[in-house]
Amino acid sequence: MQEEKITESLKLADVWAGHPVGFALLTHGNQQFVAFYDATRQMTVAQRSLGSKTWKYTKLPSQLGWDSHNYVTLAVDSGGFLHVSGNMHVVPLVYFRSTKPLDASSLVQVKAMTDQKETRVTYPLFFRGAKQELIFTYRDGGSGNGDQLYNTYDPKTKTWKRLTEQVVTNGEGQRNAYPALPQLGPDGYFHLIWIWRETPDAATNHHPSYARSRDLVHWEDSAGKPLTLPITLKTGDVIDPIPEHGGALNGLVKLGFDSQKRPIVSYTKYDKNGKSQLYCSRRERSGWKVYPVTRWDWRWEFGGGGTIAAEIGLGAVESAGAGRLKLAFRTKSHGSGVLVLDEKTLAVVEKLPPPEGYPKSLRAVRAKFPELQVKWAGDLGKPASGGGRYVLRWETLGPNRDKPRTGPLPPPSELWLYRLQ
Repeated sequence: MQEEKITESLKLADVWAGHPVGFALLTHGNQQFVAFYDATRQMTVAQRSLGSKTWKYTKLPSQLGWDSHNYVTLAVDSGGFLHVSGNMHVVPLVYFRSTKPLDASSLVQVKAMTDQKETRVTYPLFFRGAKQELIFTYRDGGSGNGDQLYNTYDPKTKTWKRLTEQVVTNGEGQRNAYPALPQLGPDGYFHLIWIWRETPDAATNHHPSYARSRDLVHWEDSAGKPLTLPITLKTGDVIDPIPEHGGALNGLVKLGFDSQKRPIVSYTKYDKNGKSQLYCSRRERSGWKVYPVTRWDWRWEFGGGGTIAAEIGLGAVESAGAGRLKLAFRTKSHGSGVLVLDEKTLAVVEKLPPPEGYPKSLRAVRAKFPELQVKWAGDLGKPASGGGRYVLRWETLGPNRDKPRTGPLPPPSELWLYRLQ
């Protein structure tokens, strides 16, 4: 694949670099919004008109601490009003909404959405439902004890309400689900995958699971059997019965599809010898069938609380054409690349080098402070015209289990916007 070219570059601001935390970029029509934490760790939203080199900045009353969970995200509703949420890890809801369409300077804090179960919020995300309605999902509770909720927004009344009367996944006071966003598949269903965790210890992840829905209200398992909400460990459709301390981890459970529109979930677990491996599980006629993918002689031993530095990364299975699939991966021990799989057997038939990705000139760390890493954020929207894509780039130290760092800290990093084609 030919390396993308940089067709536009624009500096936004100096930003916090003491620990990683996610920023958000949204291109909507001819307007562009970026939500980030500035050099003093204050939540900020920048806005510009496409083609302009001038940003307008709105400072919001929310200050980042040391928690890498506390990313910031945003969305625009059907009326053009901007929604911003973030800086939360088991704390009261932090949410802002503009009072004027496509005007970040009019953002005001809204203390409540439904005013229920909004005091212990984590993982806020906006997405679109079956009718393109704006939906907000988050976890209520803590790691090892939480529920997943969905709110839906009425642009006419400018109010939120629960999408479902019951929570979608329920930990029964003993565990919590780590779900991905519901993904609209090629079969017209929204597909939801998650993994359960018993305690704040990352090693207690277990039982990756699955459900699907046409409307995000009525759910069923992979065989079409209706599921009564809330979905629990006992009622969910288990992809692979991986036990606690079995090598599975939230964030490393990915959903893709084969040419027959069957869901394939890629994930990690320990093999019978205790080594870390990649696996794929596909929903076939008899149920979920597990396929080993790698044969590494290596174990990534992880555990404990807080944000950890991942030694394995993997993507979702994608079509490679000609009866083949591809699965991207990276490891600390076995390098990175793309595994080409036979679609019928899911056996590895070829290993390719990792894709070029971002332009080479952007990949290397520029600042001199030791141990900095390059961070990226893709566009939650898309340009109205002209093709290509926009990305954000900045540099920061890696995770530190969400604890304050002592000693010298890096100076602020430069946050840049690039258009790639």
